[in-house]
Amino acid sequence: QVQPVESGGGLVQAGGSLRLSCAASGRTFSNYFMAWFRQAPGKEREFVATITMSGSITSYADSVKGRFTISRDNANNTVYLQMNSLKPEDTAVYYCAADRYPGSRYQTSAAYTYWGQGTQVTVSS
Repeated sequence: QVQPVESGGGLVQAGGSLRLSCAASGRTFSNYFMAWFRQAPGKEREFVATITMSGSITSYADSVKGRFTISRDNANNTVYLQMNSLKPEDTAVYYCAADRYPGSRYQTSAAYTYWGQGTQVTVSS
């Protein structure tokens, strides 16, 4: 199993950038699909991006496509989310998630077994 721990959140002005990191404990990190979700106040948790075990395939929510980039470093058990051109509507708690095989439900939170505690991202207008 893996235990994700997020870092890198903070306050940024609209148009700015942030890079989130997710360090996952466990010796089998490379056997897990990794994903980022986010949850804004009063809203449901929503899919942001996912990356396959090798990092060769990524997928993004339409709302972040072209602005966010997910990547992973299996040697250091870390997954990243580079966020550029941030907008106030990107304000949320961002969560890192892991699962051995999320399958066709990879855009749903129920498909992931392991979750971090979240990191707050606030974008001011």
